[in-house]
Amino acid sequence: MRTRAAVLCAAAAVVAGSVTALPAQAAPSAPLGWTTCGTGDYPTLQCASLKVPLDHANPAGRQITLALSRVPHTATTFQGPLLVNPGGPGGSGLTLAGFVASALPRSVAAQYDVIGFDPRGVGRSAPALDCAPGHFKAVRPDTVPATAAVEKANLTRARSFAAACGRRHADVLPYIDTVSAARDMDAVRAALGAPRITYFGYSYGTYLGAVYAKLFPERVRRLVLDSVVDPAGVWYADNLGQDYAFNDRHRALMTWIARHDSTYHLGRDPGKIEATWYAMRAALAKKPAAGKVGAAELEDTFVPGGYYNGYWPYLAEAFASYVREGNTEPLVEAYENFGAVGHKGDNGYSVYSAVQCRDTAWPGSWNRWRADTWEVYRKAPFFAWNNAWYNAPCVYWPGARREPVNVANAKLPPTLLFQATDDAATPYPGGVTVHRLLARSSLVVEEGGGNHGITLSGNACLDRYLSAYLADGRVPRGSAGVADAVCAKSPDPEPLAAKAASTSSRGAALHGLLGFRR
Repeated sequence: MRTRAAVLCAAAAVVAGSVTALPAQAAPSAPLGWTTCGTGDYPTLQCASLKVPLDHANPAGRQITLALSRVPHTATTFQGPLLVNPGGPGGSGLTLAGFVASALPRSVAAQYDVIGFDPRGVGRSAPALDCAPGHFKAVRPDTVPATAAVEKANLTRARSFAAACGRRHADVLPYIDTVSAARDMDAVRAALGAPRITYFGYSYGTYLGAVYAKLFPERVRRLVLDSVVDPAGVWYADNLGQDYAFNDRHRALMTWIARHDSTYHLGRDPGKIEATWYAMRAALAKKPAAGKVGAAELEDTFVPGGYYNGYWPYLAEAFASYVREGNTEPLVEAYENFGAVGHKGDNGYSVYSAVQCRDTAWPGSWNRWRADTWEVYRKAPFFAWNNAWYNAPCVYWPGARREPVNVANAKLPPTLLFQATDDAATPYPGGVTVHRLLARSSLVVEEGGGNHGITLSGNACLDRYLSAYLADGRVPRGSAGVADAVCAKSPDPEPLAAKAASTSSRGAALHGLLGFRR
């Protein structure tokens, strides 16, 4: 996790853990009451809701509500439901159903009911979590705890967030976790009247899909996992691995800016440009731009560039305007577009924390976190402390923790995995690990690609493999090495003046739905 693996030769780890026994098949539900809820972009969307047990071990007990969406099939050939999930945890999947149905070839999408859903706690599902509204209100303390006072301020924020979740949502927090969400998916399957489902998950959605497949292997028809979580590291080790990978992607941005010096005029030496970026950070720590963008907010603004390089032209423009002209307006605009957190983000972060903190044990001593993060920071400073504080509520999280799920699985039909070699949010070794844990899986690699969420984002090579699999179950089979197929990466973006001709609008649409962190 701490360095990118060489393409096609990463070593896989074996994940430990346990899974509770498979329950009896969910009882058939009353037919779902689908109503029209189309948008300008996705006019054929329909919506419904489904009651599921808060505690699946007590199906007759309290019920909660899941919000569902659907683009219905239109072809004579019907291949059943295709459930989609954008990751997070905490991401809403309602609009993703419309996106996937429109981005797949029409002949393929027409054969599926494409089903989106807001997982328990998320968005339009009820109850929806919001532990501490305004938790990310600017300006926050500097993430780098250079003094005891700064460290204390950040620890106080993490502790108070965990306590607020415990106060506001004590009745549901014990049931906000990946296993419960996977059991909800099976309730959706039963409500749809389908003996099996096809599942397509991005990012954290790959872990959710792998857990569902472990719990219900006989109910999986096809399984697509794009940008794959390493199950051996959930979640503390995975976050440390992210720190190194995001630092590499930030340096890739600096290299891209150097390559376009004729536009940005920040120099041709990526190392010197990086030093200039950290000088900007130091200046903003002392004097936040427009009273909004301090050091923490600057990191929040640039972290999305590690997920999707389509944001690089905007980030570079903001960077150059601040450094060369002292103009803060583009930087503030970039923060508001990419870094600022509103109500939807508060909900997403609340669910993210609830799921990750509940899914598995975390180091209970802040001394361990401090030592590990300083060790990372010395080599990879860009994301280390920002990521640590983002996850620090797990030090103080109320309630018991689950055991991580061993997703190794020899009972599935052929499955299809997609992974970019330079992905920062879910680094390449995770894809290799899951490829080895899922018997009969095939791994398609985007060599040199650094985006997170790579199918249906403008790479025709990747999309051909996805479409073939969803059409008739075909998967590539390699004869040597780890990957079964390799695609060249999508081209890097051009500066804003040339952007319209070079940047995939579909990629921007997808990454707006996937969100950030995982």
